[in-house]
Amino acid sequence: MTASVAAAVDLPLWAAITVVTLAVGGSALSLLGAVGLTRMKTFYERVHAPTLGATLGMALILTASMVYFTVVEGRFMPRELLIGLFLTVTTPVTLILLARAALFRDRTERESRETVPAQEADPEVEAQEREATPNV
Repeated sequence: MTASVAAAVDLPLWAAITVVTLAVGGSALSLLGAVGLTRMKTFYERVHAPTLGATLGMALILTASMVYFTVVEGRFMPRELLIGLFLTVTTPVTLILLARAALFRDRTERESRETVPAQEADPEVEAQEREATPNV
């Protein structure tokens, strides 16, 4: 038997239940974020659901990993805290950058539609307008 299998056999029941609950809960939240990505209509809605699912799911999965390795190794394992800190900082920043880029794109498209040059006037319509206006 390898060392990790032997350690998993020695894992107390309370730790196993905690690790499984946290890992399954985190996976469910990540799956919910992925489903939200496919179900939402607009870009702004689509970018919101995976961000929340990824952040909360990641936190639960990393907590499960931290509990497991702390119990197995018999000492505190801070590696998961660093991973969690990095992902917690970068995920919302990525969301903000994507949302700002999309907002900029939407604004420039709207402005370009509003400043479309006017079509050339119809000569017949111009003649009718000249006849309708009195000469001063």
